[in-house]
Amino acid sequence: MSAVSHDSETPAHGQQVITACAFIHHDFDGVNKIFLAKRADTKKFMPGIYELLGGHIDFDENVVDGLAREVMEETGMNISIGDVFWEFTYSNWVKGSHSIEVVYFAKFTDALEQIKLHPDDHSDYKWVASHEVVDVMKIGRDDGDSEIQAVKRGFELLAGGALNFG
Repeated sequence: MSAVSHDSETPAHGQQVITACAFIHHDFDGVNKIFLAKRADTKKFMPGIYELLGGHIDFDENVVDGLAREVMEETGMNISIGDVFWEFTYSNWVKGSHSIEVVYFAKFTDALEQIKLHPDDHSDYKWVASHEVVDVMKIGRDDGDSEIQAVKRGFELLAGGALNFG
């Protein structure tokens, strides 16, 4: 497995880390679904869980540009990025850091058939409807998980239609 400088395993003891993730949604015949990717089982931090795409923002990098870069690295896909709708914090015990994660609405701008997961990052993906989220995301997480709460809120906001969704 190759090491990447912004990987979830690169030591950052005592540091604050900024991360961003994309609530990538698509309308499949009138049903909004989101893209969730399964973390590679070789990951030390939260292996095998389904998550939103994204990652660490590099020093002096614009958050939106960093999110687009992360999605490109992980899937080979371009995205349009909409409004921020959620943020949360967590500790990464592997890095020894504390992260602030910002969640944006987004959409793939390339054809969905072109998705190609980077195997060091993710092993599988699913398009998930709102009623499926908890069942897919709960494996490996506790009931109050912040990312699951973010995804639930994203679906609520999509239904309301008041924001820029990407």
